[in-house]
Amino acid sequence: MHQDHKHYYKPEGDDRWWKSTSGIAALFFLGAIGYFLITEHWAHIFPYLPYLIILLCPLMHMFHHRGHGDHSGHSHSDDQEEK
Repeated sequence: MHQDHKHYYKPEGDDRWWKSTSGIAALFFLGAIGYFLITEHWAHIFPYLPYLIILLCPLMHMFHHRGHGDHSGHSHSDDQEEK
């Protein structure tokens, strides 16, 4: 028995919550909360800012090299031409 649930059909590409009205409102409120947290607590964050920047270096290195792989699959055309 095959049941076709057409009322459950969800078109691809419509699952982006940030494009909905409630998603835009949520992003606006999150942005406002983040702005006020940073402006009100800047005096507490500022002395540690150099350490936070240095701490971000290893994290950026890990996440930016995610797409590179382990570099073991590189083939050198000069080595192949000599053989």
